[in-house]
Amino acid sequence: MRGPSFDGARRLPGKGAASLCGTLVASVTLALIATSASHAARAAQAGGDASEVAAAVPAQWVKKNLRFTYQGFTTRYSCQGLREKVREVLLQLGARPSDLSVHEYGCSSGVGRPDPFPSGRGTLYVLEPASGSRGEPVEAGWQRVNVSVGRPGLDTAGQCELVEQVKQRILPLFRTRNVAFQQSCTPHRLSPNGSSLAVDVLKPAPRG
Repeated sequence: MRGPSFDGARRLPGKGAASLCGTLVASVTLALIATSASHAARAAQAGGDASEVAAAVPAQWVKKNLRFTYQGFTTRYSCQGLREKVREVLLQLGARPSDLSVHEYGCSSGVGRPDPFPSGRGTLYVLEPASGSRGEPVEAGWQRVNVSVGRPGLDTAGQCELVEQVKQRILPLFRTRNVAFQQSCTPHRLSPNGSSLAVDVLKPAPRG
């Protein structure tokens, strides 16, 4: 049985084939060296970023007021459902759990039913660099947070618009840096990779 043939393929003379092989090996070797150097540089940079994030920062708890109304086309929430998702995000970003207060308000639909404009408000305490006049400093550090809303899969795919509004209206309540946000939401369509939000925030340093 004859093997498969490819249109346009030609046999190379022996010397030409050897020369071509030598050229290919050299090219691949150089590419591997360049790739290894690039990876090493990225690893060194990542190591530097990690040490910077882990550095201790004297901080203090500061009270903030929250008022949030969601407006979206793809996913609708009940006021109770929105309250839980907002609370989840606040905790991820470093709000103090012991006195975090979030509750719904101004809702026109019944309990558990999607609302045209679900809203929530409340109070929270967040860490900011110590200014010297707000009580006992807290040892804190910059930590990288990848904000996630809901469970992986279809639940997360429906949160594209909510993640965008978290960036616009909730993130300013926190002291942040190195904000990385990507979005490709399409109204009325689930977007598995529609929005991503990562940010450095101040959180209490681990005890121990």
